[in-house]
Amino acid sequence: MQRISVEQLLAEYANGRRDFKNMDLSQVNLFECNLQEIDLQGSNLSGAYLPYANLSRANLKDVQFTGAELSNSRLQMADLTNTDLQQTTLLRADLGYCKLQSANLTEANLQNADLRYADLSGANLTGANLGDANLQQAVLSGANLQRCNLFRAIAPNLKAAKYDDTTTLPNGYRGRAFNTDPEEID
Repeated sequence: MQRISVEQLLAEYANGRRDFKNMDLSQVNLFECNLQEIDLQGSNLSGAYLPYANLSRANLKDVQFTGAELSNSRLQMADLTNTDLQQTTLLRADLGYCKLQSANLTEANLQNADLRYADLSGANLTGANLGDANLQQAVLSGANLQRCNLFRAIAPNLKAAKYDDTTTLPNGYRGRAFNTDPEEID
């Protein structure tokens, strides 16, 4: 994996380069950077600092984001398939229409995140914080939501989210009762 400096990345991006696959960008500071449509597939961004970064329509497949800071980042329509977002902070991040299939979001903080129309099929959200997140029309088929915080998640009691019998529901929810308040379950 090739190491690239932030300065070199930004200079080459400004000159029109978008392909930065398999780069080592661990621990980099990309605060407020505009990197729309960048291709970072297979790169390492563990511990990276990316608050307010714009990664809309980026190819982030198989990226290592473990422990990264992505609060208030813009990731609309980004492809985060099979990405490791374990213990990543995504407070108020815009993940609308994202592809998050088979992503590892274990213990990620997605509080107040916008996940409208995101595809979380097969994603691992064990212990993730989705408090106040907008999950309207999010696809949760095959997702693991064990120990997940869904306090005040928007999509009235997740009725507008799409899930099926392969979805592992959080404690207190069973089967089709996912569409009701846990207190109402017998």
